[in-house]
Amino acid sequence: MHAELASLELKLGHSFGRPELLCRALTHSSLANETRAASGEPIEDNEQLEFLGDSVLGFLISEALVERCPEASEGELSRQKAHLVSAAHLHGVARRLDLGSFLDLGRSEEMSGGRSKKTLLVDALEAIIAAIYLDGGIEAARQFVGLILDAPFCGDEEAGTDIQPAITNFKSALQELAQSRKLPQPRYTVVSERGPEHSKTFTIEVRVGKEWTGQAEGRTKKIAAQRAARGVYERLQNGSDAVSPAPEKGTDAISPAPAS
Repeated sequence: MHAELASLELKLGHSFGRPELLCRALTHSSLANETRAASGEPIEDNEQLEFLGDSVLGFLISEALVERCPEASEGELSRQKAHLVSAAHLHGVARRLDLGSFLDLGRSEEMSGGRSKKTLLVDALEAIIAAIYLDGGIEAARQFVGLILDAPFCGDEEAGTDIQPAITNFKSALQELAQSRKLPQPRYTVVSERGPEHSKTFTIEVRVGKEWTGQAEGRTKKIAAQRAARGVYERLQNGSDAVSPAPEKGTDAISPAPAS
């Protein structure tokens, strides 16, 4: 194991009996592919560990939420879990661990700024969870996942951080609310997109049956959809039927849909 990984073990709170597992968890497929192409030498990357770690994380987060929130409904537990396993939350944890500086990347990924890419950091974090599980068992993994569970939320706009932790996925919340009120499931449509390719603004419309519709803008389709869903969700919760003005950038505009 690289000497500098000892400092990462301290951050993780786990000393590896099989340090090769930690090395593998930090090895991106770009390095494995470049090494195989150059020398034919096989190197294991972290993709399988990421797959396992995602499942271990989901199980342990679910277990902890059931223990901590015995009175919570299934819907509330699902919303809390969605927040805790979201890319935005895991990215914040990975950054606080400074995982980017420990990644083993291929030259192409290194040159394209791979050490700061959200996807690579989240994947590596999930791979580390699997590595800890394989090295120390479920209890070791449980202790590390406890750090993720208790970490402060530190998301970013791409994940829709204008959404407060009480409800972190308004698309899911709106779907559940519509179902509970026996309404049709929400349907999302891209109304428009404008701006240069590298800096587009999207307008998304969400429609719940014939009565409720809303539009919102965002710099990604995901952000716009979450904002639109949030507006419809809040109107349905409040029973409001007032007509709202057209959407401005980063805002919601929700109104009952015109009769067809």
